[in-house]
Amino acid sequence: MRAIEKFPNLVTMFFARAQEKGDAPFLWRKSGGQWQSLSWAEVARQVASLAAALKAQGLKAGDPVMLVSENRPEFCIADLAIMAAGCISVPTYTTNTTRDHQHILTDSGARAVIVSTARLAQALMPAVVRSQAAFVIGMEPLRGAQGTCACHLWSDLLAAHPADVDAIAAAQTATRNDQACIIYTSGTGGAPRGVMQHHGAILANVEGAGKVVAEDFGWGDEVFLSFLPLSHAYEHSAGQFLPMLLGGQIYYSEGLEKLASNIEETRPTIMVVVPRLFEVLRTRIMKSVEKQGKFPTYLMGQAIRIAAKEQAGRRSIVDLPMKALLSRTLIPKIRGRFGGRMKALVSGGAPLNPDVGLFFDAMGLTLHQGYGQTEAGPIISCNYPSAGIAMDTVGPPLNGVEVRIAEDGEILVRGELVMHGYWRNPAETEKALRDGWLHTGDIGEIDGKGRIRITDRKKDLIVNDKGDNVSPQKVEGMLTLQSEIGQAMVHGDRRPYLVGLLVPDAEWTREWAIEQGVALDSVAANAAYQAALRAAVDRVNDDLSVLERVRRFILADEPFAIENEEMTPSMKIRRHVIRKRYAERLDALYKG
Repeated sequence: MRAIEKFPNLVTMFFARAQEKGDAPFLWRKSGGQWQSLSWAEVARQVASLAAALKAQGLKAGDPVMLVSENRPEFCIADLAIMAAGCISVPTYTTNTTRDHQHILTDSGARAVIVSTARLAQALMPAVVRSQAAFVIGMEPLRGAQGTCACHLWSDLLAAHPADVDAIAAAQTATRNDQACIIYTSGTGGAPRGVMQHHGAILANVEGAGKVVAEDFGWGDEVFLSFLPLSHAYEHSAGQFLPMLLGGQIYYSEGLEKLASNIEETRPTIMVVVPRLFEVLRTRIMKSVEKQGKFPTYLMGQAIRIAAKEQAGRRSIVDLPMKALLSRTLIPKIRGRFGGRMKALVSGGAPLNPDVGLFFDAMGLTLHQGYGQTEAGPIISCNYPSAGIAMDTVGPPLNGVEVRIAEDGEILVRGELVMHGYWRNPAETEKALRDGWLHTGDIGEIDGKGRIRITDRKKDLIVNDKGDNVSPQKVEGMLTLQSEIGQAMVHGDRRPYLVGLLVPDAEWTREWAIEQGVALDSVAANAAYQAALRAAVDRVNDDLSVLERVRRFILADEPFAIENEEMTPSMKIRRHVIRKRYAERLDALYKG
């Protein structure tokens, strides 16, 4: 088995792999209906040229450079080139408003900006002209942006600065302790804070994850499908730098609408995704199987039953004939939807409902739930086979990571993966880092096998009027597993009981309206529709304690979304925004 190497910095790791892999494909994009690749050697050439161009424009070591781009090969090239020039990469969300961009430009002190398209430049440029940034580089022509500030075209800069790859690679002097990037947290509350990630933080992450891949899954020709925003620490480390360490290939997804077809086309071996996507895929798969008739539905139920027994340690020879039937019928079809060679589906970014994990395990696609924070590189722990996968845990800490539980139940983390602090924010840094330990703000426990179990966010705990603690994420996760409910938020701090804000599932609503002969735009006021939703909530309540049950609920005006600022780009609900919008209606549920 090949050993996982240790490198002094991320750029040196890349150039080492590029020298090994040469003309082998590395980065893939779909263009004109066809997947097209850039080789390792070509990416290295472009990284070296862009690094030389940045220096020629007057950037100095330590200068922050803001990067605004969707997932595409140029994101990876720009990210590496910024670091290769000795600068600090500042990747930001493409969904940011002008106000968001202004905050990050001002807070980071970015000296330059790289943006992908004219469309993304529309929200960005008004903030740039009011900032200290000296110039902007467009991966594509920035129509209408010229004249507002100094603008350069990506292709022109590369052509004007041909670089010696070997010389640029040899000139890298950054250590693992030097800063690589500033990752701004997506912020479920308040303004985003800049997390200072050093080279060693990300390297420690990918080395720990790489060790798991090598030992538990067999390190081969790995293929990754990049879907989550690369400005998010999870995708940045696990979806960009982990494949780099492994010498793998990265395909860039065309987006959510085409994700299913992209998976079938690219046949990835490893994919990192957030729980919400798995919940959506589970619902779609179940509905698809149910539409095929009673026998496929029966097989699906048997697969889930057997998986639940086996996870509980109750294997039985009685189930062998059914398992054999499933392995020839249902399971190959489901695995085929995921390309047929998936080694690991890694879930992170938010808690995964164990029922969702059980479903995919039953379908022959084991989910490896991980846990982390931007402040920790971000990967702290992950489930993997040799540690004994338990769907209600997030697995043991990665190699080199120390975890302990404080007296109040808070999870504390120590190791090279921990950030050096928040950029230009010593007050928040002192709160998060104490005596060398990162205070995560998460509540949890460690089981007898060293696996971490998350019970809730410390600051998200609902404390009712009797002082009892309730985990909102647990209740919300159970609600959204019901086919009738697409999204949910529960409320009840300093109140006698919980109430809910529900977003009904759009597909279920359409089907219900057709079956009942009710106009779609009037269903919300329909008593039978409300009763169907009430029945779904009651099914959940049957499995909850008295404290956790949702007594009453209202319907949201629209889905929680990034566009209405009710979700972060990493698909977490912004509780404070939602509560503010629906405060009067939620409070009214406690009257009468």
